[in-house]
Amino acid sequence: MGSFSHPSASLVEPLDLYLHGYVSSRIMNLTSSSTSSSSPPIGLPVCICASKVDGLVLSLTPYSHNYNYRSAVLFGHATLVEDADEKMWAMELITNSVVPDRWRHTRVPPITRILKVTIASASAKIREGVPEDSAADMQNTDSIWTGVLPLYEQYGEPVPGPYNKVEEVPEHVRGYGEETSRGNREYAVEAARKSAPVKIKQRDEDEE
Repeated sequence: MGSFSHPSASLVEPLDLYLHGYVSSRIMNLTSSSTSSSSPPIGLPVCICASKVDGLVLSLTPYSHNYNYRSAVLFGHATLVEDADEKMWAMELITNSVVPDRWRHTRVPPITRILKVTIASASAKIREGVPEDSAADMQNTDSIWTGVLPLYEQYGEPVPGPYNKVEEVPEHVRGYGEETSRGNREYAVEAARKSAPVKIKQRDEDEE
């Protein structure tokens, strides 16, 4: 996510979503056809979804088991980026979103196409907290374990590739793995310890 015209824009400001792909892939061809149309809105209508599970919520009864999670849905229109400067800016943005500062330690890709998704609307939903059970089930608390099993991604020790000749793992790689693993664990454990369930649903447009 970013803004080529306003690179310092924060998440509370309008941002575009950039994606890259092979030049002859189906989505690139579809987007190219949609972009050639002069009827607004210009571009290929797309829906992009992402979710991350942070824990298994184990309650007294099967039907009240749940997950701690974060999810988001974006709706918008995708167009091909033709401007050379914006392409390079977007590739750096995409690459560094995988591993910070990785772009500076790689070569410029030979051929790729960039999609820019102009966001029309979006929604997000988050669930954090301990299990929820009805008062009628509380007589089973002595025989049934309840709680949250935190779930989080951890990066292992970097494994050199078959033609790697760099002896030391770069700090931008090792540091990212260690910091992200620690952050993932802390978030999942903190979410599991919330004293009461917190359900958050946000939309960037007024609910009817």
